[in-house]
Amino acid sequence: MLLGAFTCLELAAQTAEAALLISNSESDNILIFDETTGAIAGNFTTPGLGGLRSPDDLTFGPDDNLYVSVGGSNSLSLLDPNYPLDSAVLRFSPLGEFLGVAASGNGLTRPYGNAFGPDGNLYVASFRTNQILRFDGKTGAFLDVFASDNNGGLGTLNGLNGPNGLLFAPDGSLYVTTEGTVNQPDGTLGFTFKSQVLRYSSEQVAGLVPTTTPTVLIDQPALLPESPGFISLLGLVLAPDKQSLYVSDFAGGIRRYDLAGTLLEVLSTNYTGTTPSSNFIGSLTFGSGATSNNLYVAGFEFLNENLGSILTFDGAVGSPTAFTGGLFTDARLSRPIGITAIPTEAVPEPTMIPGIVLALAGLAATRSRRR
Repeated sequence: MLLGAFTCLELAAQTAEAALLISNSESDNILIFDETTGAIAGNFTTPGLGGLRSPDDLTFGPDDNLYVSVGGSNSLSLLDPNYPLDSAVLRFSPLGEFLGVAASGNGLTRPYGNAFGPDGNLYVASFRTNQILRFDGKTGAFLDVFASDNNGGLGTLNGLNGPNGLLFAPDGSLYVTTEGTVNQPDGTLGFTFKSQVLRYSSEQVAGLVPTTTPTVLIDQPALLPESPGFISLLGLVLAPDKQSLYVSDFAGGIRRYDLAGTLLEVLSTNYTGTTPSSNFIGSLTFGSGATSNNLYVAGFEFLNENLGSILTFDGAVGSPTAFTGGLFTDARLSRPIGITAIPTEAVPEPTMIPGIVLALAGLAATRSRRR
């Protein structure tokens, strides 16, 4: 049995270099996905564990643990007495063990993007309050409101209106996608402003300059042919060479920009092939290990019970007019939004056998049988 365990561990370590985690926003779970075969190994952790509800953004922190934005709602008025009060960022070990709440309270309402800053603290996009909140990266203690729309959630021109994805650039500045949403006086969600990518400078991140006025790095782009008539910028990821930025649009399409905000190319994500597209997309990530140059994005068919798929672009190459990437569809993917590669440094030590190690080992065995 000891030899068998170490064999599984060896297989798991090899497979972990080509595995993704996918958050299912409608089934309250996180799945392990094989980048090579499209096989799903199972759950990363117990569905619903620790308050895992409507999971969204997934981030591996500097401690190699996984941070998951959960809870809240976009469909209810903030004034509704039934509005859920479970908005939080949860922390899980690389084995899928629940380690506690990493961020909650202090106005955090429907968290989306979360990211660790150069100061080691956790920044969280509070979508329904138009704020970015900052928490101690180790203790979870609330530190401050890093930025807001400066208008109590009612929105401002070129401001933090519906913040979603967060990404720290190599120079220490913070990129933020905004959906252009604001809270109406009755607490419902309104789509009033442009969807943009904002930039908070490294000086603003360091607290040397007020965050009241971010730079508009990317203004709302033109509609793509596959778009159903709106734009909702969502995910952000740097290219492996850190010289360009990929941005996913919930309504369809991935746009690549240089770090000055100039559009370089467009990748179509219209895998359903309809006009307009009948699929939406979520966040995006590059792989790890041997697949680190491949781009992955989560998507789902909103006319087919939100059946989910994972789209892959080998070498991050695709067509601007038709979907030309790889497609992996599975009924266990239910409105997937968050996606991230398991970094090689987060692979558990050989002495750790349960959780993700066994799941990945099983995946490796499946891959061997297919070959």
